Amino acid sequence: MYGENACPNAQEPPGPPAPGALVVDTGRGDRVGEFRGVAGPYWSLRPVGGGTEWEAEPHRVRRALPMEQLRARTAWLNARSRGEVL
Repeated sequence: MYGENACPNAQEPPGPPAPGALVVDTGRGDRVGEFRGVAGPYWSLRPVGGGTEWEAEPHRVRRALPMEQLRARTAWLNARSRGEVL
């Protein structure tokens, strides 16, 4: 019968965010990165402000909270002001 095996709260996984959106990769210790695009079954992310991209499993990625976005951008600006190579 329909509904016996269906979970009433089941939701479709969210689609990929817009390129450049800040997300958190929970599979890598809540690392914040910019969404770059889809690469096969994975999402491509890169550090805020540039750097080496990494791939993340979509079910382990969530949108960054405003505080996480601010923290990541501030860390990047501070590193840039110290003359660090980014």
